[in-house]
Amino acid sequence: MYIIKPGKLYDFMKYRRHLLVVSVILLTASVITFFKPGPKWGTDFRGGTEVEIAFQRDVAAEEVRKAVEGIRGNDGSVQFEAPEIIGVPNKPNQYLIRVQEVSAISEAEQQAISSGLCVAESKPAGCSDELSPSEIKFSPGGDKITLRYDWKLDGFDGTPDASGKTARQVEVDRLMGLLRAHVTTVKGITVADGAKAITLVSERDRKVEIELKSRGTQLMEGVREHFSKLEQDAASKGQQLVAAVPAEPLRIEWIGPKAGEQLRDAALKSVLIALFFIMAYIALRFDLRFAPGAVVALIHDVAIAFGAMCVLQKEVTLSTVAAILTVLGYSLTDTVVVFDRVRENLAKHRGMSFGEIVNLSVSEMFGRTLITSSTAAASMLMFLFFGTQVLKDFAFVLLVGIGVGTYSSIYIAAPFTEWVDRKFFAGSSPAKPKPSRTRGAKRAAAVV
Repeated sequence: MYIIKPGKLYDFMKYRRHLLVVSVILLTASVITFFKPGPKWGTDFRGGTEVEIAFQRDVAAEEVRKAVEGIRGNDGSVQFEAPEIIGVPNKPNQYLIRVQEVSAISEAEQQAISSGLCVAESKPAGCSDELSPSEIKFSPGGDKITLRYDWKLDGFDGTPDASGKTARQVEVDRLMGLLRAHVTTVKGITVADGAKAITLVSERDRKVEIELKSRGTQLMEGVREHFSKLEQDAASKGQQLVAAVPAEPLRIEWIGPKAGEQLRDAALKSVLIALFFIMAYIALRFDLRFAPGAVVALIHDVAIAFGAMCVLQKEVTLSTVAAILTVLGYSLTDTVVVFDRVRENLAKHRGMSFGEIVNLSVSEMFGRTLITSSTAAASMLMFLFFGTQVLKDFAFVLLVGIGVGTYSSIYIAAPFTEWVDRKFFAGSSPAKPKPSRTRGAKRAAAVV
């Protein structure tokens, strides 16, 4: 069974100027959407914290937002501003909470904490020699602070007393209690729960580790506290409410703004590098005249796919960047198939012009292109309707890419290659025999 019967010849080049106008309009609109409304960068690229919670009873999104916005720090300041509360499709009472704040400690915060911990030159009041560390280090994740002190512990007796403790251990306990009381007063530090949040990890090196609460943990605790109050209020009125917040979230993820910026730059570079090597491959595999058309078609496909994401405010994440790179590969495959048939027909039909060769080649591959594109699009539709949110965004980008990729292989890559051949390689092409009137009439009659 054939979708397109063999031997059919379509005059695709006849409509290339009209469709070029359509492409220019779409590209212009895509470029405008890059600035307004602009891309909606995901947490991967702009930084932030994500917590996914499956609540155990019916909970409104506005109530979750109120819980997050009501979380306060030790000094009473707002912890999380402008949170995003996203309901998970097909999963009632499951929400993704996204905030800009991250656990990483900025340089300004590090300086303030260092001063509060008696490290900086301008030490606040109450900084004794016992509380003044000689070294401070912050973990990249912002969840741990390591301090080193110059405590004199060697002069204490190591013989256990009646309680089983040595004088050295008693002195260590005293210093740790003093340090714990001081740390809890330092602005910017939220110590994790548990007795081991502040520990002396090495008596010999006098090294102390302070474990901090991550933003995800703070957010989870704040939401749990908010709903616990609601449940207590309901109980006081004789109503029974099931505990809304589970013991643990489904997941907690975060990425710092600097790392997000690096990922964004790396994603852009990966697309540009892919375009460069694709152009080099086409030039070496076929002919130099084919390379510009392939690259223009790929840029056309990527720009329109990205513009569609901006219009619908789909999140740009690492998954969608992977989808864009997949679009590059799909579009290139379709274009290479057409170019390969063009190259074969150039050798077989030396009496035809380049435009006629393009019409013949695309007509011969048109049925194959329709079958391949419709099959790929059908599988993506299943992901779009029945997949998770990540798969939905991935499938959306691929669906747009399949559509514009199929279109660009026919009406962007091939016509642009014909223009390059006519403009720059016409003098180098072998002389073509003048077709007879009979042969020209037969060819005209064959064109649909």
